[in-house]
Amino acid sequence: MTHNNPHTATPLAQRGPSLGKAKGAVVLVHGRGATAQSMLPLADALAQPEWLYVAPQAAGHTWYPYSFLAPMRHNEPGLSSGLRRVNTVIDGLIAEGIPPQQIVLLGFSQGACLALETAAQRGERLGGVIAFSGGLIGPPGTPRDYDGDLGGTPVFLGCSDVDAHIPLERVHESAEVFERLGADVTTRIYPGMGHTINADEIAFARGLLARLGTSRMAKAPSE
Repeated sequence: MTHNNPHTATPLAQRGPSLGKAKGAVVLVHGRGATAQSMLPLADALAQPEWLYVAPQAAGHTWYPYSFLAPMRHNEPGLSSGLRRVNTVIDGLIAEGIPPQQIVLLGFSQGACLALETAAQRGERLGGVIAFSGGLIGPPGTPRDYDGDLGGTPVFLGCSDVDAHIPLERVHESAEVFERLGADVTTRIYPGMGHTINADEIAFARGLLARLGTSRMAKAPSE
């Protein structure tokens, strides 16, 4: 860890088969005050044991210090360092033979915001992006001039209509941005849910992994 890059080389928790045997990989990004290890039980809830689950740890249990709606400069250097850390994990998986189309980013709260921002900035086709209670990062009016084409990447945005941390308008703005980037966007707003994850969201993520796993197996003989 360095002062300007606090999340570099932080621990990486994982669960599941080896890279050579996995149908794909899910990058789990934890929220503020949580740990990488605390994300691994999602592997049980998703019930797709043939996937590899990897979770990077934020230094100090927080990717960036202030609200995701704060001016970006106020959240530095944590924000840029967190984006680099998640990108490093993705790039490492690709280098080990997992194609981008079989990599899913999944985050909750602050981790959902970081996952969405990573995907938008990368601008490439991924297996999917699952954001439980999150939105793109930056204050109102932030330019969303991302480059790239997500090429039909499934993007899921699930959030309460009364979430104390995630304004509903930011969820809808994020959905519009990802649609413009060529993603296949699903937005589900849950009345009165609060800041949590519900069974419907888990079911969507489970179904996405199941479909991607089937697709991977169908392509395997010709690879």
